[in-house]
Amino acid sequence: MRTTSHGAQLLPGGGVRFSVWAPFAERVAVRVRAAGHGPVRLHALERGERGDWSGEVAEAGAGDDYWFVLAREGEAPRDLPDPRSRWQPEGVHGPSRIVAPGDWRWTDEGWRGVAMPELVIYELHVGTFTREGTFDAAIRELPALRELGVTAIELMPVAEFPGARNWGYDGVHLYATQSSYGGPDGLRRLVDAAHRTGLAVILDVVYNHLGPEGNYLDAFGPYFTGAYRTPWGRALNYDGPDSDEVRGWVLDNARQWIRDYHVDGLRLDAVHGIFDHGAVHLLEEIAAAVHAEGDAAGRRAVCIAESDLNDPRVVRATAEGGYALDAQWADDFHHAVHALLTGERSGYYADFGEAGQVAAALREPFVYAGQYSPHRRRRHGAPSTGIPRDRFVVAIQNHDQVGNRATGDRLAGLVEPARYRLAASLLLLSPYVPLIFMGEEYGETNPFQYFVHHSDP
Repeated sequence: MRTTSHGAQLLPGGGVRFSVWAPFAERVAVRVRAAGHGPVRLHALERGERGDWSGEVAEAGAGDDYWFVLAREGEAPRDLPDPRSRWQPEGVHGPSRIVAPGDWRWTDEGWRGVAMPELVIYELHVGTFTREGTFDAAIRELPALRELGVTAIELMPVAEFPGARNWGYDGVHLYATQSSYGGPDGLRRLVDAAHRTGLAVILDVVYNHLGPEGNYLDAFGPYFTGAYRTPWGRALNYDGPDSDEVRGWVLDNARQWIRDYHVDGLRLDAVHGIFDHGAVHLLEEIAAAVHAEGDAAGRRAVCIAESDLNDPRVVRATAEGGYALDAQWADDFHHAVHALLTGERSGYYADFGEAGQVAAALREPFVYAGQYSPHRRRRHGAPSTGIPRDRFVVAIQNHDQVGNRATGDRLAGLVEPARYRLAASLLLLSPYVPLIFMGEEYGETNPFQYFVHHSDP
Protein backbone atom coordinates (compact mmCIF):
# COMPACT_ATOMS: atom_id res chain seq x y z
CA MET A 1 0.00 0.00 0.00
CA ARG A 2 1.28 3.47 -0.86
CA THR A 3 2.30 5.70 2.01
CA THR A 4 1.72 9.09 0.37
CA SER A 5 1.31 11.73 3.08
CA HIS A 6 -1.81 13.73 2.32
CA GLY A 7 -3.21 16.81 4.01
CA ALA A 8 -1.34 19.94 5.11
CA GLN A 9 2.22 19.08 6.18
CA LEU A 10 4.48 21.74 7.71
CA LEU A 11 7.93 21.79 6.07
CA PRO A 12 11.10 21.92 8.21
CA GLY A 13 12.34 25.08 6.53
CA GLY A 14 9.00 26.86 6.54
CA GLY A 15 5.96 26.69 4.35
CA VAL A 16 3.42 23.92 3.87
CA ARG A 17 3.09 21.01 1.49
CA PHE A 18 -0.53 20.46 0.50
CA SER A 19 -1.53 17.09 -0.90
CA VAL A 20 -4.88 15.44 -1.57
CA TRP A 21 -6.20 12.32 -3.25
CA ALA A 22 -8.83 13.55 -5.72
CA PRO A 23 -9.05 11.25 -8.77
CA PHE A 24 -12.50 12.62 -9.65
CA ALA A 25 -11.17 16.17 -10.15
CA GLU A 26 -9.75 17.54 -13.39
CA ARG A 27 -8.06 20.50 -11.74
CA VAL A 28 -7.19 21.10 -8.07
CA ALA A 29 -5.92 24.18 -6.26
CA VAL A 30 -5.57 25.20 -2.64
CA ARG A 31 -7.00 28.47 -1.36
CA VAL A 32 -5.08 29.69 1.70
CA ARG A 33 -6.34 32.36 4.10
CA ALA A 34 -3.72 33.84 6.40
CA ALA A 35 -4.34 33.52 10.15
CA GLY A 36 -6.84 35.97 11.61
CA HIS A 37 -8.91 36.20 8.39
CA GLY A 38 -5.98 37.70 6.52
CA PRO A 39 -5.51 37.81 2.74
CA VAL A 40 -6.61 34.82 0.65
CA ARG A 41 -4.41 33.43 -2.13
CA LEU A 42 -5.04 30.65 -4.66
CA HIS A 43 -2.29 28.16 -5.57
CA ALA A 44 -2.62 25.50 -8.27
CA LEU A 45 -1.60 21.94 -7.40
CA GLU A 46 0.12 19.49 -9.74
CA ARG A 47 -1.33 16.10 -10.59
CA GLY A 48 0.69 13.02 -9.70
CA GLU A 49 0.03 9.30 -9.89
CA ARG A 50 -3.38 7.70 -9.22
CA GLY A 51 -5.21 10.94 -8.59
CA ASP A 52 -2.75 12.58 -6.19
CA TRP A 53 -2.45 16.37 -6.30
CA SER A 54 0.23 18.31 -4.42
CA GLY A 55 2.17 21.54 -4.15
CA GLU A 56 4.15 23.66 -1.71
CA VAL A 57 3.14 27.12 -0.49
CA ALA A 58 6.09 28.96 1.03
CA GLU A 59 4.08 31.65 2.82
CA ALA A 60 1.60 29.26 4.50
CA GLY A 61 1.96 28.20 8.12
CA ALA A 62 0.27 26.92 11.27
CA GLY A 63 -2.92 28.80 12.06
CA ASP A 64 -3.76 29.51 8.42
CA ASP A 65 -7.06 28.27 6.99
CA TYR A 66 -7.38 26.52 3.63
CA TRP A 67 -9.78 24.92 1.20
CA PHE A 68 -9.11 22.52 -1.64
CA VAL A 69 -10.67 23.89 -4.83
CA LEU A 70 -11.91 21.07 -7.04
CA ALA A 71 -12.95 21.61 -10.66
CA ARG A 72 -14.57 19.27 -13.17
CA GLU A 73 -15.51 19.97 -16.77
CA GLY A 74 -18.90 21.66 -17.00
CA GLU A 75 -19.12 22.32 -13.24
CA ALA A 76 -18.28 25.37 -11.17
CA PRO A 77 -15.19 24.94 -8.94
CA ARG A 78 -15.98 24.00 -5.34
CA ASP A 79 -14.15 25.11 -2.21
CA LEU A 80 -14.10 22.06 0.08
CA PRO A 81 -12.49 21.14 3.41
CA ASP A 82 -9.60 18.69 3.42
CA PRO A 83 -10.56 14.98 3.86
CA ARG A 84 -7.59 14.85 6.27
CA SER A 85 -8.32 18.13 8.01
CA ARG A 86 -6.88 18.22 11.54
CA TRP A 87 -9.14 21.05 12.67
CA GLN A 88 -12.47 22.50 11.50
CA PRO A 89 -12.83 25.59 13.73
CA GLU A 90 -15.87 26.82 11.77
CA GLY A 91 -17.59 23.44 11.63
CA VAL A 92 -17.96 20.69 9.04
CA HIS A 93 -18.71 23.11 6.17
CA GLY A 94 -15.94 25.60 6.93
CA PRO A 95 -12.28 25.78 5.99
CA SER A 96 -9.63 23.47 7.38
CA ARG A 97 -6.92 24.88 9.64
CA ILE A 98 -3.22 24.06 9.54
CA VAL A 99 -1.97 22.75 12.88
CA ALA A 100 1.48 21.86 14.18
CA PRO A 101 1.07 18.75 16.37
CA GLY A 102 4.80 18.66 17.08
CA ASP A 103 4.64 22.00 18.91
CA TRP A 104 2.65 20.56 21.83
CA ARG A 105 4.67 20.13 25.02
CA TRP A 106 3.67 16.88 26.71
CA THR A 107 4.29 16.15 30.39
CA ASP A 108 3.63 12.39 30.29
CA GLU A 109 7.13 11.16 29.44
CA GLY A 110 6.99 8.40 32.06
CA TRP A 111 3.55 7.11 31.08
CA ARG A 112 3.55 3.56 29.70
CA GLY A 113 -0.17 2.78 29.47
CA VAL A 114 -2.38 0.19 31.18
CA ALA A 115 -2.39 -3.54 30.36
CA MET A 116 -5.70 -5.21 29.45
CA PRO A 117 -5.98 -7.18 32.75
CA GLU A 118 -5.72 -3.90 34.71
CA LEU A 119 -8.37 -1.99 32.76
CA VAL A 120 -11.50 -0.70 34.47
CA ILE A 121 -13.11 1.44 31.77
CA TYR A 122 -15.39 4.45 32.32
CA GLU A 123 -17.27 5.41 29.15
CA LEU A 124 -18.16 9.08 28.90
CA HIS A 125 -19.61 11.52 26.40
CA VAL A 126 -17.60 14.74 26.49
CA GLY A 127 -20.55 16.97 25.58
CA THR A 128 -22.78 15.82 28.45
CA PHE A 129 -20.27 14.66 31.08
CA THR A 130 -20.05 18.21 32.48
CA ARG A 131 -22.24 21.31 32.27
CA GLU A 132 -19.68 22.97 30.01
CA GLY A 133 -19.37 19.93 27.75
CA THR A 134 -15.67 20.44 26.96
CA PHE A 135 -12.39 18.55 27.23
CA ASP A 136 -11.10 21.07 29.76
CA ALA A 137 -14.17 20.76 31.99
CA ALA A 138 -13.77 16.97 32.04
CA ILE A 139 -10.27 17.33 33.52
CA ARG A 140 -11.57 18.36 36.94
CA GLU A 141 -13.51 15.08 37.25
CA LEU A 142 -10.49 12.84 36.63
CA PRO A 143 -9.26 12.57 40.25
CA ALA A 144 -12.71 11.39 41.39
CA LEU A 145 -12.74 8.70 38.71
CA ARG A 146 -9.28 7.52 39.71
CA GLU A 147 -10.37 7.37 43.35
CA LEU A 148 -13.40 5.34 42.28
CA GLY A 149 -11.06 2.68 40.93
CA VAL A 150 -11.30 3.50 37.23
CA THR A 151 -8.06 2.97 35.28
CA ALA A 152 -9.17 4.23 31.84
CA ILE A 153 -11.69 6.65 30.40
CA GLU A 154 -13.26 5.83 27.06
CA LEU A 155 -14.39 8.87 25.09
CA MET A 156 -17.34 8.55 22.75
CA PRO A 157 -16.29 9.79 19.26
CA VAL A 158 -14.79 13.28 19.04
CA ALA A 159 -14.21 13.48 15.26
CA GLU A 160 -15.80 16.70 13.92
CA PHE A 161 -19.58 16.38 13.53
CA PRO A 162 -22.29 18.85 12.46
CA GLY A 163 -23.41 21.49 14.96
CA ALA A 164 -22.40 21.53 18.61
CA ARG A 165 -24.29 18.52 20.00
CA ASN A 166 -24.09 14.93 18.80
CA TRP A 167 -23.48 11.41 20.04
CA GLY A 168 -20.39 11.54 17.83
CA TYR A 169 -21.32 8.73 15.47
CA ASP A 170 -22.31 11.20 12.73
CA GLY A 171 -18.76 12.50 12.38
CA VAL A 172 -17.51 13.39 8.89
CA HIS A 173 -13.96 14.67 9.49
CA LEU A 174 -12.13 11.69 10.97
CA TYR A 175 -8.87 13.59 11.58
CA ALA A 176 -10.36 16.77 13.09
CA THR A 177 -11.09 17.00 16.83
CA GLN A 178 -14.54 18.41 17.63
CA SER A 179 -14.29 22.21 17.74
CA SER A 180 -17.15 22.72 20.22
CA TYR A 181 -15.36 20.42 22.71
CA GLY A 182 -12.12 22.41 22.55
CA GLY A 183 -10.41 21.30 19.35
CA PRO A 184 -7.03 19.55 19.07
CA ASP A 185 -5.33 21.26 22.00
CA GLY A 186 -8.30 20.63 24.26
CA LEU A 187 -8.04 16.89 23.66
CA ARG A 188 -4.28 16.98 24.25
CA ARG A 189 -4.82 18.76 27.58
CA LEU A 190 -7.33 16.11 28.62
CA VAL A 191 -5.09 13.19 27.66
CA ASP A 192 -2.05 14.76 29.33
CA ALA A 193 -4.05 15.40 32.53
CA ALA A 194 -5.46 11.86 32.48
CA HIS A 195 -1.97 10.40 32.33
CA ARG A 196 -0.83 12.61 35.21
CA THR A 197 -3.80 11.25 37.18
CA GLY A 198 -2.93 7.65 36.35
CA LEU A 199 -5.72 7.13 33.81
CA ALA A 200 -5.42 5.73 30.30
CA VAL A 201 -7.53 7.23 27.50
CA ILE A 202 -9.33 5.06 24.95
CA LEU A 203 -10.96 6.81 22.00
CA ASP A 204 -14.06 5.55 20.21
CA VAL A 205 -13.57 5.76 16.44
CA VAL A 206 -16.07 5.08 13.66
CA TYR A 207 -14.71 3.40 10.55
CA ASN A 208 -17.91 1.69 9.38
CA HIS A 209 -19.76 4.76 8.03
CA LEU A 210 -19.81 8.55 8.06
CA GLY A 211 -22.56 11.03 8.81
CA PRO A 212 -24.43 12.74 5.97
CA GLU A 213 -24.00 16.45 6.67
CA GLY A 214 -20.65 17.96 5.76
CA ASN A 215 -19.59 14.76 4.02
CA TYR A 216 -17.86 15.94 0.83
CA LEU A 217 -15.83 12.81 0.09
CA ASP A 218 -17.82 11.96 -3.05
CA ALA A 219 -16.34 15.03 -4.74
CA PHE A 220 -12.81 13.71 -4.19
CA GLY A 221 -12.85 10.01 -4.98
CA PRO A 222 -14.53 6.60 -4.55
CA TYR A 223 -14.56 6.54 -0.75
CA PHE A 224 -17.87 4.63 -0.75
CA THR A 225 -19.12 1.44 -2.36
CA GLY A 226 -22.51 0.27 -3.54
CA ALA A 227 -21.55 -3.37 -2.96
CA TYR A 228 -22.58 -3.27 0.72
CA ARG A 229 -24.80 -1.24 2.99
CA THR A 230 -24.70 -0.63 6.70
CA PRO A 231 -27.69 0.13 8.97
CA TRP A 232 -26.34 3.70 9.24
CA GLY A 233 -25.74 4.53 5.57
CA ARG A 234 -23.34 3.76 2.76
CA ALA A 235 -20.43 1.43 3.39
CA LEU A 236 -16.86 2.58 2.92
CA ASN A 237 -14.88 1.17 0.01
CA TYR A 238 -12.37 -1.13 1.70
CA ASP A 239 -12.04 -3.86 -0.93
CA GLY A 240 -13.10 -2.44 -4.31
CA PRO A 241 -11.23 -0.51 -7.01
CA ASP A 242 -9.11 2.32 -5.55
CA SER A 243 -9.70 0.97 -2.04
CA ASP A 244 -5.98 1.17 -1.16
CA GLU A 245 -6.31 4.92 -0.69
CA VAL A 246 -9.43 4.59 1.45
CA ARG A 247 -7.75 1.99 3.65
CA GLY A 248 -4.70 4.23 3.96
CA TRP A 249 -6.94 7.14 4.98
CA VAL A 250 -8.29 5.04 7.87
CA LEU A 251 -4.97 3.48 8.88
CA ASP A 252 -3.25 6.87 9.03
CA ASN A 253 -6.13 8.13 11.14
CA ALA A 254 -5.64 5.33 13.64
CA ARG A 255 -1.93 6.14 13.79
CA GLN A 256 -2.65 9.84 14.31
CA TRP A 257 -4.60 9.34 17.54
CA ILE A 258 -1.83 7.24 19.09
CA ARG A 259 1.07 9.37 17.82
CA ASP A 260 -0.20 12.98 17.98
CA TYR A 261 -2.65 12.74 20.87
CA HIS A 262 -0.95 10.06 23.02
CA VAL A 263 -4.24 8.14 23.19
CA ASP A 264 -3.74 4.71 24.78
CA GLY A 265 -6.10 2.77 22.56
CA LEU A 266 -8.97 2.80 20.11
CA ARG A 267 -12.42 1.30 20.44
CA LEU A 268 -13.63 0.43 16.94
CA ASP A 269 -17.34 1.01 16.51
CA ALA A 270 -19.49 -1.81 15.08
CA VAL A 271 -16.83 -3.69 13.15
CA HIS A 272 -19.52 -5.95 11.70
CA GLY A 273 -20.26 -2.92 9.48
CA ILE A 274 -16.71 -2.95 8.07
CA PHE A 275 -16.87 -5.05 4.90
CA ASP A 276 -13.59 -6.36 3.55
CA HIS A 277 -13.14 -9.54 1.53
CA GLY A 278 -9.46 -8.97 0.81
CA ALA A 279 -6.75 -11.42 1.83
CA VAL A 280 -5.67 -9.26 4.79
CA HIS A 281 -8.62 -7.82 6.67
CA LEU A 282 -8.63 -4.11 7.49
CA LEU A 283 -9.11 -4.93 11.20
CA GLU A 284 -5.82 -6.83 11.21
CA GLU A 285 -4.08 -3.86 9.59
CA ILE A 286 -5.61 -1.40 12.07
CA ALA A 287 -4.47 -3.49 15.03
CA ALA A 288 -0.96 -3.76 13.60
CA ALA A 289 -0.81 0.00 12.98
CA VAL A 290 -1.99 0.84 16.50
CA HIS A 291 0.47 -1.58 18.10
CA ALA A 292 3.36 -0.27 15.98
CA GLU A 293 2.66 3.34 16.96
CA GLY A 294 2.51 2.37 20.60
CA ASP A 295 5.78 0.44 20.36
CA ALA A 296 7.47 3.39 18.64
CA ALA A 297 6.41 5.67 21.52
CA GLY A 298 7.36 3.15 24.23
CA ARG A 299 3.74 2.87 25.39
CA ARG A 300 1.01 0.24 25.34
CA ALA A 301 -1.61 0.95 22.69
CA VAL A 302 -4.63 -1.33 22.56
CA CYS A 303 -7.30 -1.97 19.96
CA ILE A 304 -10.79 -2.98 21.16
CA ALA A 305 -13.64 -3.88 18.81
CA GLU A 306 -17.39 -3.70 19.13
CA SER A 307 -18.86 -6.67 17.28
CA ASP A 308 -22.25 -8.38 17.48
CA LEU A 309 -21.00 -11.47 15.63
CA ASN A 310 -19.65 -13.37 18.67
CA ASP A 311 -16.64 -14.12 16.48
CA PRO A 312 -13.45 -15.10 18.37
CA ARG A 313 -11.35 -14.41 15.27
CA VAL A 314 -11.46 -10.73 16.22
CA VAL A 315 -9.03 -11.33 19.10
CA ARG A 316 -7.23 -14.51 18.06
CA ALA A 317 -3.61 -14.18 16.94
CA THR A 318 -2.91 -13.84 13.24
CA ALA A 319 -1.07 -17.18 13.37
CA GLU A 320 -4.42 -18.71 14.37
CA GLY A 321 -6.31 -16.99 11.57
CA GLY A 322 -7.42 -14.06 13.71
CA TYR A 323 -7.14 -10.28 13.48
CA ALA A 324 -5.06 -9.86 16.67
CA LEU A 325 -7.10 -7.12 18.32
CA ASP A 326 -6.54 -6.83 22.06
CA ALA A 327 -10.17 -7.23 23.11
CA GLN A 328 -13.77 -7.10 21.98
CA TRP A 329 -17.07 -6.20 23.58
CA ALA A 330 -19.11 -9.22 24.67
CA ASP A 331 -22.70 -8.00 24.72
CA ASP A 332 -24.25 -11.36 25.64
CA PHE A 333 -23.27 -10.64 29.26
CA HIS A 334 -25.31 -7.45 29.22
CA HIS A 335 -28.26 -9.06 27.48
CA ALA A 336 -28.38 -12.00 29.91
CA VAL A 337 -28.22 -9.79 33.02
CA HIS A 338 -30.63 -7.16 31.67
CA ALA A 339 -33.27 -9.62 30.49
CA LEU A 340 -33.21 -11.57 33.76
CA LEU A 341 -33.45 -8.50 36.02
CA THR A 342 -35.96 -6.45 33.98
CA GLY A 343 -38.08 -9.22 32.45
CA GLU A 344 -37.81 -7.58 29.00
CA ARG A 345 -38.10 -9.94 26.05
CA SER A 346 -38.31 -7.67 22.99
CA GLY A 347 -35.70 -7.58 20.21
CA TYR A 348 -32.51 -9.47 21.04
CA TYR A 349 -33.70 -9.94 24.63
CA ALA A 350 -35.92 -12.71 23.22
CA ASP A 351 -32.78 -14.89 23.29
CA PHE A 352 -32.30 -14.36 27.03
CA GLY A 353 -34.07 -14.29 30.38
CA GLU A 354 -32.91 -17.43 32.22
CA ALA A 355 -30.67 -17.44 35.29
CA GLY A 356 -28.62 -20.21 33.72
CA GLN A 357 -27.67 -17.87 30.89
CA VAL A 358 -26.18 -15.40 33.37
CA ALA A 359 -24.10 -18.24 34.80
CA ALA A 360 -23.13 -19.25 31.27
CA ALA A 361 -22.07 -15.66 30.50
CA LEU A 362 -19.70 -15.75 33.47
CA ARG A 363 -18.02 -18.89 32.09
CA GLU A 364 -18.03 -18.10 28.37
CA PRO A 365 -18.36 -14.51 27.04
CA PHE A 366 -20.51 -15.72 24.14
CA VAL A 367 -23.72 -17.27 25.49
CA TYR A 368 -24.47 -17.97 21.84
CA ALA A 369 -21.33 -19.74 20.66
CA GLY A 370 -22.83 -21.73 17.80
CA GLN A 371 -26.29 -22.37 19.27
CA TYR A 372 -29.57 -21.56 17.55
CA SER A 373 -30.70 -17.98 18.22
CA PRO A 374 -34.52 -17.58 18.19
CA HIS A 375 -34.12 -13.83 17.60
CA ARG A 376 -31.92 -14.35 14.53
CA ARG A 377 -33.59 -17.62 13.53
CA ARG A 378 -30.20 -19.21 12.85
CA ARG A 379 -27.10 -20.44 14.66
CA HIS A 380 -24.97 -17.63 16.02
CA GLY A 381 -21.38 -17.22 17.22
CA ALA A 382 -18.47 -19.55 17.93
CA PRO A 383 -16.67 -20.63 21.13
CA SER A 384 -13.85 -18.52 22.55
CA THR A 385 -11.92 -21.56 23.74
CA GLY A 386 -8.41 -20.78 24.94
CA ILE A 387 -8.79 -16.99 24.87
CA PRO A 388 -8.01 -15.23 28.18
CA ARG A 389 -11.08 -13.68 29.79
CA ASP A 390 -9.42 -10.25 29.99
CA ARG A 391 -9.70 -10.06 26.21
CA PHE A 392 -13.43 -9.34 26.58
CA VAL A 393 -15.13 -6.13 27.76
CA VAL A 394 -18.54 -6.38 29.42
CA ALA A 395 -21.08 -3.89 30.74
CA ILE A 396 -24.50 -3.69 32.33
CA GLN A 397 -24.99 -0.31 30.62
CA ASN A 398 -23.29 1.59 27.81
CA HIS A 399 -24.24 4.34 25.37
CA ASP A 400 -25.93 1.88 22.99
CA GLN A 401 -27.89 -0.11 25.54
CA VAL A 402 -29.21 3.09 27.14
CA GLY A 403 -29.36 5.53 24.24
CA ASN A 404 -30.97 3.21 21.70
CA ARG A 405 -33.94 2.65 23.98
CA ALA A 406 -37.04 4.63 22.99
CA THR A 407 -36.89 6.85 26.07
CA GLY A 408 -33.18 6.48 26.90
CA ASP A 409 -33.94 5.06 30.35
CA ARG A 410 -31.10 3.67 32.46
CA LEU A 411 -31.01 0.48 34.47
CA ALA A 412 -31.33 2.37 37.78
CA GLY A 413 -34.74 3.58 36.63
CA LEU A 414 -35.88 0.12 35.50
CA VAL A 415 -35.14 -2.08 38.54
CA GLU A 416 -35.25 -1.70 42.30
CA PRO A 417 -31.99 -0.90 44.16
CA ALA A 418 -31.33 -4.49 45.23
CA ARG A 419 -31.38 -5.72 41.63
CA TYR A 420 -29.26 -2.77 40.54
CA ARG A 421 -26.64 -3.71 43.15
CA LEU A 422 -26.79 -7.33 41.98
CA ALA A 423 -26.11 -6.22 38.40
CA ALA A 424 -23.15 -4.11 39.58
CA SER A 425 -21.77 -7.05 41.56
CA LEU A 426 -22.00 -9.37 38.58
CA LEU A 427 -20.16 -6.79 36.46
CA LEU A 428 -17.35 -6.06 38.89
CA LEU A 429 -16.82 -9.67 39.97
CA SER A 430 -16.90 -11.15 36.47
CA PRO A 431 -13.65 -12.46 34.96
CA TYR A 432 -13.86 -9.84 32.19
CA VAL A 433 -12.80 -6.21 31.81
CA PRO A 434 -15.64 -4.08 33.24
CA LEU A 435 -16.99 -1.00 31.48
CA ILE A 436 -19.01 1.54 33.49
CA PHE A 437 -21.21 4.07 31.70
CA MET A 438 -21.04 7.63 33.04
CA GLY A 439 -23.35 8.10 36.03
CA GLU A 440 -23.72 4.38 36.62
CA GLU A 441 -21.49 4.53 39.71
CA TYR A 442 -24.09 6.51 41.69
CA GLY A 443 -27.29 5.24 40.05
CA GLU A 444 -27.99 8.06 37.61
CA THR A 445 -31.58 7.99 36.33
CA ASN A 446 -31.44 10.93 33.88
CA PRO A 447 -32.20 9.55 30.40
CA PHE A 448 -29.49 9.45 27.75
CA GLN A 449 -31.25 9.41 24.39
CA TYR A 450 -29.76 9.69 20.94
CA PHE A 451 -29.39 13.33 19.91
CA VAL A 452 -28.03 15.23 16.92
CA HIS A 453 -27.74 18.91 15.97
CA HIS A 454 -28.10 19.27 12.19
CA SER A 455 -27.54 22.71 10.71
CA ASP A 456 -28.77 21.62 7.26
CA PRO A 457 -32.62 21.68 7.04
